[in-house]
Amino acid sequence: MKIKPHLGMLARCFDSLRSRCQFSKLSSVRSCQRKSSRLMHTDNSGKVFYITTPIFYVNAAPHIGHLYSAVIADCLHRYRLKRGFNSRFATGTDEHGLKIQQAAEFAQKDPFTFCSEVSEKFKHLFTKSNISWTDFIRTTENKHRNAVEHFWTVLHEKGFIYKGSYEGWYSTQDESFLTPTQVTKATDASGNEITISNESGHKVEWMKEENYMFRLSEFRTPLQQWLRENPSAIQPEKFYHIVLQWLDDDLPDLSVSRHKSRLQWGIGVPGDVEQIIYVWLDALVNYLTVAGYPEGHSLWWNAAHHVVGKDILKFHAIYWPAFLMAADLPLPQTVHVHSHWTVQGKKMSKSLGNVVDPHDISQRYTVDGVRYFLLRQGVPEHDCDYDDAKLVKLLNSELADALGGLLNRCTAPSLNPTQVYPHFCSSSFPQGSAEAPKGRAKPEDYQMVESVAELPAVVLEHFDSLHIYKALEAISACVRQTNGFVQRHAPWKLDCTDAADKQWHDTILHVSMECLRVYGTLLQPVVPGLADKLLSRLGVRPDERAWEAVRFLESYYGRNCSFEGRTLGPDTGVLFNRLERDTGKEKPKINRKNKHSSL
Repeated sequence: MKIKPHLGMLARCFDSLRSRCQFSKLSSVRSCQRKSSRLMHTDNSGKVFYITTPIFYVNAAPHIGHLYSAVIADCLHRYRLKRGFNSRFATGTDEHGLKIQQAAEFAQKDPFTFCSEVSEKFKHLFTKSNISWTDFIRTTENKHRNAVEHFWTVLHEKGFIYKGSYEGWYSTQDESFLTPTQVTKATDASGNEITISNESGHKVEWMKEENYMFRLSEFRTPLQQWLRENPSAIQPEKFYHIVLQWLDDDLPDLSVSRHKSRLQWGIGVPGDVEQIIYVWLDALVNYLTVAGYPEGHSLWWNAAHHVVGKDILKFHAIYWPAFLMAADLPLPQTVHVHSHWTVQGKKMSKSLGNVVDPHDISQRYTVDGVRYFLLRQGVPEHDCDYDDAKLVKLLNSELADALGGLLNRCTAPSLNPTQVYPHFCSSSFPQGSAEAPKGRAKPEDYQMVESVAELPAVVLEHFDSLHIYKALEAISACVRQTNGFVQRHAPWKLDCTDAADKQWHDTILHVSMECLRVYGTLLQPVVPGLADKLLSRLGVRPDERAWEAVRFLESYYGRNCSFEGRTLGPDTGVLFNRLERDTGKEKPKINRKNKHSSL
């Protein structure tokens, strides 16, 4: 996607105005507190949308959890495009830090070569999975280094970064500093007593070193005020309350650098050759880098939304907003949080050997099949279990049988020999209600028309709250109603040599095709390939597929329907091939070198 030139000009104008106001050497916390409410909703630029995934850690190859984050963001991006937004979608790879330094050493490769190889694996997976990013960022790029150095300098000049000494627990696997209450004693596989993170279960080590600290302790009250004044800032609501609970406790200042004797692979602290910027501060700035920071970023940054896994919520809901407040930058519009995928109730991990290979399942069940399953079964508030048999059953039922069967019925030459979008007859199906049906329509038919007419608004509401599975539930329910409508009136039994029967026959097909057109339009963000095939078969042109173009059953309401009498598109085969039952019994291919990790 090409960004429109006039938007870039506007962004540069906004930043030019901002640059006239120089940062003071030390911003007061009271100032940050006053600004916290206005920093949230400042998008006055119209229909602009900027969505991001986490940038994924390249210490191992991608797995289904990474794909899930990308599919969610891709769905939201496509959805906004179909609603007429100018949308930008960023993903990429996080390539600095001790874990990557160690992984490269283990692979006997220099860090950049190692990072490049794994980054390409993510890019390949996302391309194959029809992820339509506009920006793929790597934190080893020069433009990102420049953005991080500028961001650090701003924080330092404003007095929010100071030289100090850190002593405490640190998890290399999580790249995270932990307080005593966040760790516990445990025993490793050899029976040795170790200390682990309560949340991740990863081993932690006690460390003491001189480095730079960020005054996170000064932002507890501003963060609380921001969240209370913007309850939709973190969605779903469950995670909003979790963050508020975290903020009930004091926030210790945060170490934001590592000594070069411990970490070499990263961005150096400006003006200090002995220190490397903390990987999380480095990584989080990627969102600004893509937006154009430090110049030309305002237009996109004012419309920023993040998709993140629950394991990195604290970094995005506490650290990142605090950094942004300190730099006097707007906060994200929304942090969309999702839970994890498990296998037989257990978290995917290298040690258990249960990491699901996304390439394998996409090849076996199709790209659209996997996308549909992840979004249909994924519930943001709770972990979801991956199971082949469940996937096969769902896709056969909802895509092959219900949706595909409906399309096949309406377009089959036996029922539609002229291969056109039939005309609607208002005397056969006049306006009415379930309580007072008219013509040849039944009460259930009016209920179906009402449900499908309301469906776009229902789907929009669920997409906006990241409850995509509820949107797909609503679509699936309507598909069942439409199949019931066709089955109830059995157009194959009508005598089309009789004028009244012919009108009713065509009306049944017209109503059913109108329903299919709505379903195809609304499913485009979820299963773009399948939706394109459905709409093309109905003869719906590309310029007629926006949400605003839905205009369901115009003839029923006495308005002109541009599809009536139109020749259908070519028959390219069944919409979605049924999957064999025994396929679901196969175990997912295991990538034994993998483990769950993202930004």
